[in-house]
Amino acid sequence: MTISDALHRLLLDNLTTATLLLNADLRLEYMNPAAEMLLAISGQRSHGQFISELFTESTEALHSLRQAVEQAHPFTKREAMLTSLTGQSLTVDYAVTPILSHGDTMLLLEVHPRDRLLRITKEEAQLSKQETSKMLVRGLAHEIKNPLGGIRGAAQLLARQLPDESLRDYTNVIIEEADRLRNLVDRMLGSNKLPSLAMTNVHEVLERVCNLVEAETQGSITVVRDYDPSLPDLLIDREQMIQAVLNIVRNAMQAIGSQNELRLGRISLRTRAMRQFTIGHVRHRLVTKIEIIDNGPGIPAELQDTLFFPMVSGRPDGTGLGLAITQNIISQHQGLIECESHPGHTLFSIFLPWNKEPHRHEPK
Repeated sequence: MTISDALHRLLLDNLTTATLLLNADLRLEYMNPAAEMLLAISGQRSHGQFISELFTESTEALHSLRQAVEQAHPFTKREAMLTSLTGQSLTVDYAVTPILSHGDTMLLLEVHPRDRLLRITKEEAQLSKQETSKMLVRGLAHEIKNPLGGIRGAAQLLARQLPDESLRDYTNVIIEEADRLRNLVDRMLGSNKLPSLAMTNVHEVLERVCNLVEAETQGSITVVRDYDPSLPDLLIDREQMIQAVLNIVRNAMQAIGSQNELRLGRISLRTRAMRQFTIGHVRHRLVTKIEIIDNGPGIPAELQDTLFFPMVSGRPDGTGLGLAITQNIISQHQGLIECESHPGHTLFSIFLPWNKEPHRHEPK
């Protein structure tokens, strides 16, 4: 390899754009590290493989690539849907440029993932809505709690002046209902207590939740554990994180219980490591991903955009506070929570950054 070739290879290897080089038979000749990360495959092991063995797309796309080789015609495709070997769906833009090498036409593919940009845009919109909602709730809570305090105090004074002891039952109702409303408002506002952070194994949190679920359901719901044992401890509040996960799992239990179908309910808890993941405006080198999956009826489409707002619930008897509390806990840990749902499959994903270098080996 000449100095020039080595320099070109160095430049390609350090590009953040996923780059692939295909020969005239659409077989892989080269893949840079950004492409390996995007497609979750090894370039060295995949050398010589046909393009459909690397990822799948439509048959029309394969025809377009063959035409690009035959006619030396470049093209660009926007928002293409690729499926990786791991089954992950990717939304990407890619540009195909035919290049001539030793008399043969090769194809240079530059792949730009759109999922991350689309997700960041969606996340920013969601955080903005949630902040607006919090300001509205805080203002409303202030306006409610002040007169409630006055009503409760007046009822206590009235109870002291009543000539008949039996009449105090009415003032007690006023006091108890005022307390109930105050507690509801406090729950809407969420806890003002700062997290008590300590290095904690996230699987201890999930096992605690699993044990509670199994005790409550008595085997009527199958709990599936799919853990990555190589994940390091995280700097989190153990009790708050148990509450956050338990709120999601209890919603799943209630959703499964509302079904009239004969199939067995199932809740899966899965952990994985993710690299180069953006939360807000911060890009983290490594994060822990916790997935909570159930096979319940799914969340109605009209609720999915407002799912984490207070007082939003899909159940007639629901308070709509569980997921709002969960979102607040995850935010206090500089994390992110997302949800996607359709009938038969609801997935909540929690992302928590690795705040310290792990004491155990990083997952390969």
